[in-house]
Amino acid sequence: MSFSNLKKQSNLGSLTAKLVQQVEKMNKTSGSGDDRLWKPEVDKAGNGYAVIRFLPAPDGEDLPWAKLYTHAFQGTGGWFIENSLTTLGQKDPVSEHNSQLWNSGIESDKEIARKQKRKLSYYANIYVVKDSANPHNEGQVFLYKFGKKIFDKITAAMQPEFEDEDPINPFDFWVGANFKLKIKKVAGYWNYDSSEFDRQSALLDDDDAMESIWKKEYSLAELVAPDQFKSYDELKKRLDYVLGNAPSRSRVNEDLEDESEGRGSFTPDFKSSTPPASSDGGFNDPDITPSNTSEDEDDALSYFAKLAEE
Repeated sequence: MSFSNLKKQSNLGSLTAKLVQQVEKMNKTSGSGDDRLWKPEVDKAGNGYAVIRFLPAPDGEDLPWAKLYTHAFQGTGGWFIENSLTTLGQKDPVSEHNSQLWNSGIESDKEIARKQKRKLSYYANIYVVKDSANPHNEGQVFLYKFGKKIFDKITAAMQPEFEDEDPINPFDFWVGANFKLKIKKVAGYWNYDSSEFDRQSALLDDDDAMESIWKKEYSLAELVAPDQFKSYDELKKRLDYVLGNAPSRSRVNEDLEDESEGRGSFTPDFKSSTPPASSDGGFNDPDITPSNTSEDEDDALSYFAKLAEE
């Protein structure tokens, strides 16, 4: 664009209009997050209810779920928000560092390792059967991110504990079962203990309609593809900086400083310190997440991961 054209657009006011459009676009994007992801909502008392159906593996993929380990913690040099290479069965610098701390035998080192432990998440395609908080989601296909507690319920349905219970495949269109997601707030965290599978039934009585749903599924393999992970050396460099062991400046930390209003308490339930131990008891492995650790931390994780991508 020439300077004369710049002046011409200024006189017409078109530049202002374009800038306003960009601001509106930025605000909309930052508020909506990933529109592929579905997340239940709770009322003021912390209770929530929805009915979802776990869907079969997408076309061309073997598993109906993806398993992902991540790290999210704050050090003297800022935040470390990264996918863990242990997801791919590879060495990860944070896990190695945590193991050294844990094996030192010093309780203060173990406490640091607990704060830096990896978090386990699962992803699956779901069909939303009932979502009273957001009825427009009903009948739609989404990705659903969930933790070990819900995955244990899926496993229990496939491998029931008692002989009078028939195993079911929760991901099957025809002989699977809807999942009644029941959320209660316990000790400040979302609790899923009351959630359960309904009786076995076909999702719909129309194969063509179910095939259409199947074709709308999102790839799960892409979520844990190698290109979603930084190299060992890149992660090690970032870890050293976050821990205060490197002089170089990180762009991620610069972005976080620019977002000064977002530092501290990012969502109502997010804590920058160590989350409380689970009601199931403590844990001895610094890189194993307790089964009922709060999933409300996901919002903060997504927030900072987005900054890291910009």
